[in-house]
Amino acid sequence: MEFNRIKEIGEKIRDNISRVIVGKGEVIDLVLVSLFCSSHVLLEDVPGVGKTLLAKCLAKSIGCDFKRVQFTPDLLPSDVTGINYYNQKLGEFVFRPGPVFTNILLADEINRATPRTQASLLECMEEKQVTIDGETKKLSEPFFVIATQNPVEIQGTFPLPEAQLDRFFMRLKIGYPSTAEGRRILERFQKDNPFLDIGTAASREEVLEAQKSIGEVRVNGAVKDYIVAVVEATRSHPKISLGVSPRGALSLMKAAQAYAIFRGRDFVTPDDVKYTAVPVLSHRIILKGHAIATMGASSAEAAIAEVLNTVPVPVEEI
Repeated sequence: MEFNRIKEIGEKIRDNISRVIVGKGEVIDLVLVSLFCSSHVLLEDVPGVGKTLLAKCLAKSIGCDFKRVQFTPDLLPSDVTGINYYNQKLGEFVFRPGPVFTNILLADEINRATPRTQASLLECMEEKQVTIDGETKKLSEPFFVIATQNPVEIQGTFPLPEAQLDRFFMRLKIGYPSTAEGRRILERFQKDNPFLDIGTAASREEVLEAQKSIGEVRVNGAVKDYIVAVVEATRSHPKISLGVSPRGALSLMKAAQAYAIFRGRDFVTPDDVKYTAVPVLSHRIILKGHAIATMGASSAEAAIAEVLNTVPVPVEEI
């Protein structure tokens, strides 16, 4: 697919979602970057800022199936992936698919489920398949997980382990609306729910075709060296105890490629890398204790910002 066509599709989807979600254009763009990179998003924010609505608008905008799972402590892995049960009428075992057999899966409050249930998503997210009783079943395409969690509440939650956090392409925060946006929200939802009126802005096939084209965006040697330097800097930073893995470096390159298309280019610049670095890398590091105490709630994001300020930006011609 031509890059201009991918950019056009992204703009149509964003504009369609923006008919419901007020403001937050940057967050929508980054969600679309993750979708076009065939990856997954963790939305970490307080309740009521539009996380679920954003996921539903995205699914409706691309004409894909949508399912939502409310993660709770009593949720079992089979409640997510599916189960083989004995059908007495047929006299045989029958597979009952779980909610992962969809296109857009909203894993709501994922950190409220036990680690065993959280882990049931690992194979789904990484391999796009489910293995049940020794039989592997492919998931639908596209398969896009949007997980949410409340960073404030910790009672009755099970923090995601680093291995599972690393499966998420980006960690995003929607944030509170501005005063003007808050007023527009009241006006937009005063009479009716605008979500009911939006249609499809792009087809499932167009999304799949766009996903196959992201890797064709040019990344020259200087930019690749810059990505490696940023990742390696996280491993030697005095405030970081665990740096970014090679998977994180690959994710950063893919995010920069997709974002470059959104900016109307067929090549990646260092600015594309810098723009996507915080949402792609901040959840892939572990800070030292004193860093968490001194840098506050957004300590991981601040640490990545410090890394970006210390790594020299290439100036070679792209």
